[in-house]
Amino acid sequence: MSEEQLKAFWEAVKADTSLQEKLRATTDADSIASLAKEAGFEITAEAVEEAQAQLSEEELKGAAGGLCIPGCGPCSGA
Repeated sequence: MSEEQLKAFWEAVKADTSLQEKLRATTDADSIASLAKEAGFEITAEAVEEAQAQLSEEELKGAAGGLCIPGCGPCSGA
């Protein structure tokens, strides 16, 4: 799993309202990883947790389903 896969998944989520709704319904890293896999991305729950750990509480609150990729824009205000 790579950071590129996380960024690619996030881009797909931003472009697909169906994925956005599914992501909002997730409750944990395993669910996010499963959703990503269904969408064709190789992302582990551990990678999701690592990405989440890099965020502040405010960034987590603002991210859909708790997933935010540092530097991609949506949660960093960019």
